[in-house]
Amino acid sequence: MRFGHRLHNIMNNKIKGFFIAGALLAFGCNNNTKDAGAGFSISPEAGTTYKAGDEVKVKVSYQADAKVDSIVYMLDALKLGVGKDTSGISIKTDTIPLGIKVITAKVYAAGKDQDVTTNILLLAAKAPEQLTYKVEKVFPHDTSSYTEGLQYVDGIMFESTGDTGHSTIQKVNIETGKAIQTTKLRDDYFGEGISVIGDKVVQLTWKNKVGLVYDKNSLKLLSTFANNVGVEGWGMCYDGKKLYMDDSTNRIWFLDKDTYQQKGFIDVCDNKEQIDSLNELEYIDGKIYANVYQTDDILVIDPKTGAVLQRVDMKNLYPMAERPKDRDWGNFVLNGIAWDAKGQRLFVAGKKWPHLYQVKFVKK
Repeated sequence: MRFGHRLHNIMNNKIKGFFIAGALLAFGCNNNTKDAGAGFSISPEAGTTYKAGDEVKVKVSYQADAKVDSIVYMLDALKLGVGKDTSGISIKTDTIPLGIKVITAKVYAAGKDQDVTTNILLLAAKAPEQLTYKVEKVFPHDTSSYTEGLQYVDGIMFESTGDTGHSTIQKVNIETGKAIQTTKLRDDYFGEGISVIGDKVVQLTWKNKVGLVYDKNSLKLLSTFANNVGVEGWGMCYDGKKLYMDDSTNRIWFLDKDTYQQKGFIDVCDNKEQIDSLNELEYIDGKIYANVYQTDDILVIDPKTGAVLQRVDMKNLYPMAERPKDRDWGNFVLNGIAWDAKGQRLFVAGKKWPHLYQVKFVKK
């Protein structure tokens, strides 16, 4: 999340909650409203919650005199099967990505067709494993750097910083905390997440709907691209084949590494709820690690389903008692995860924090 926009984030979440509730209500109205002629309705009730692995029984009900030829069932855009009566179908959820799933039954009757629709919320099957941390080493960090993106490659820490008029992309010497190479963004750009891809570095901007591509060695701006994926540009990481990008919600988008076009997504959930405000991302050994804005949590996420596998409590990493009293600690929060694959070192940072921490995650 961005400097000076904590209120915006809170309001944004409230607005999103309103629209999600409205969407569920709209689906629920569709679910409970029967066509005057045919009287079709569908179950389960809109907004019903299931856990991954549960069986979802979907059934269309209608009047006995309705002349139904067939019913085609869809989950989002995936065809599930065809029925001819009110017995319905069962959906296995053990391999389905999590989040809100739209179920549609297209009913063919008397030479006409009609859609009846409902939705479910699919959550993770079990609670995430609870972890904490051990500090292995502390490095200096520039307190003017509002850290938005962090990645360690070839012995160099690449860092993206935000704040309109002062956003940068830079290479940092972790031993000194000083930038050894810096490129300043346009004054109207707010820097966000970054990913190193081969000999290039890709950087997001917050609300500008623009992505920036740099030469990895010189940090010279090579090109820009339109980024209309998601609500805003927040965090980014790379698994060697595709990019992952979050946008202030619980959604992580998949992007083509060459065209930056959207190729899919997952919605991140634990066993209780959808997890909003995903921020800086890092890909480590087949899992996505994510900061959650304005919290002390780092999540470890299954990139196939969106399930939260582990939750790391980073509380007191930078103790409140050691923080200057006159700074905006509601915005200068934990953010930044970088993995040194060669040295097997994990780094975490915070926005305008004076330290970069090398940590190890351990069981509580």
